Amino acid sequence: MMQRIFYSIALAATALVLVAVPALAQSTFGGWNGEAKPPRYKGQVFPPWQHGINNDAVHRGLEFTVPEVDVLADFHGDITDPKLVLYVGGNYFFAMAHLVRAFESNHPEFKGRIFWETIPPGMLEKQLDAGGVITSGNMTFTAKPDAYFAGLTRVNAMIKKGKLVGPAVPYVTNTLTIMVPEGNPSHITGLKDLGKPNIKVVMPNPAFEGIARQIEKSLIKAGGEALLKAVYTDKLKSGSTILTHVHHRQTPLFLMQGLADAGVTWKSEAMFQEQAHHPISHVDIPATQNTIAIYAGAAVKGAAHPDAARAWLTFIRSPQSLAIFEKYGFKAYKGKMH
Repeated sequence: MMQRIFYSIALAATALVLVAVPALAQSTFGGWNGEAKPPRYKGQVFPPWQHGINNDAVHRGLEFTVPEVDVLADFHGDITDPKLVLYVGGNYFFAMAHLVRAFESNHPEFKGRIFWETIPPGMLEKQLDAGGVITSGNMTFTAKPDAYFAGLTRVNAMIKKGKLVGPAVPYVTNTLTIMVPEGNPSHITGLKDLGKPNIKVVMPNPAFEGIARQIEKSLIKAGGEALLKAVYTDKLKSGSTILTHVHHRQTPLFLMQGLADAGVTWKSEAMFQEQAHHPISHVDIPATQNTIAIYAGAAVKGAAHPDAARAWLTFIRSPQSLAIFEKYGFKAYKGKMH
């Protein structure tokens, strides 16, 4: 049943795009149907949220970053001639700046020469299949990866497909939480509350976000198939469930704009938002209902910089790296190597 639900969501999303695009092309644009008002929130609500530290470029030239308008928040560094290109599932974009600086302190030859992306793992795999070519807005560029990082299951699957070079290197684990606006105005107490018709939720899209698989397991633990169906099917049809495209940025953004009451994310993401002093909080999910994710990486087959990829894979499991992850609630992976 779970697979049928996710498949139907993906089909519905695709159909909406196919219907909407021709309609826009054939009609005369009559303006936005909403009520135009100046923003009621501060500009720093919009990413990038880390004031430039997530950019490894030494010389940045003209600064042209306009929140909500011109922001390439998931692409980091100088693409001109990198010596290490990392595809990182976006679940810890906020830790990458600190990881890169720690790595460069041990390998100064890479200073200012690392480029990394933090879009969802499924999208990163598609970019890999496209030869590293990607388009964002009006910009198309090529960034062929040296190493790829996602959940252990996906990494192992890509090794079997011959896209990555094994063995997989697992390094940290993470758990889920319910992200809510500061003060929890809707009084969310647990996963069952997300199924209530009056609670607006923002949830990762299972069509391309791996966290959705973890969330559905937790929803079933908390309320069975009925809760899963309520959140991902019934409420999606009624409009009280919003599906994201890039869950690790859109969920807190929607919550801070008052568009939703709650959303399930990784606990580390909520902790980052709280540490950044954004009006965000979280509700813990009990261990009996939670789901643990194992993060892993591997070198990309045919990588341009294989030695650099191996150096990063060694670093990512080091005490220096793990200490950075632990600041955001991650735990060191203690299981066997794969």
